[in-house]
Amino acid sequence: MLDVTVIEDPEAAAVSLDPIRARLLAELAAAPASATMLAGKVGLPRQKVNYHLKALERHGLVELADERRKGNVTERLMRATAASYVISPVALSAVQPDPDRFRDQLSARWLLALGARLVRDVGTLITGAAKARKRLATYALDGEVRFASAADRAAFVQELTAGVSALIRKYDAPDTEGGREHRIVVALHPTVKDQPVPELDH
Repeated sequence: MLDVTVIEDPEAAAVSLDPIRARLLAELAAAPASATMLAGKVGLPRQKVNYHLKALERHGLVELADERRKGNVTERLMRATAASYVISPVALSAVQPDPDRFRDQLSARWLLALGARLVRDVGTLITGAAKARKRLATYALDGEVRFASAADRAAFVQELTAGVSALIRKYDAPDTEGGREHRIVVALHPTVKDQPVPELDH
């Protein structure tokens, strides 16, 4: 099972967004289970759970983990193909965000467009690397900082911009034959407190 995977197909995205199917995905990410086992957990008839599982399987969101015989019946144990899923803007290709339409470093919406492009591009790279059976070279840095004042935040942004810009100037080799371009995204936003996940109504 993958830790996280990107959903690019519009139909797969629609399937995953159904509340019942999302609940089934969560259950199957925790442990393999059959339709009978899941029926008791989600409060639905086994036949209805089986219907939802077939839709999830059809779009590659769940897969067969094992089969076991119970009398004259073969019980299929299913598992999620990933522990978590991210829907790529490719699934809404006609209206996906385009950060090149405008550029405003202080705009939260431009930051959102950059984040969406990051999901799209990395998702595409993961898919390509998996098909080629190659490792994808990426790097990410994540952290938190508490600013004493708005002035400190502004000073931090100024130093960060200068530092990253200096590194880009130092290592950028646009005329080097065989060089490979990389995209750099640096973001700063207020921390969001985790919200409890609401229970689903059956």
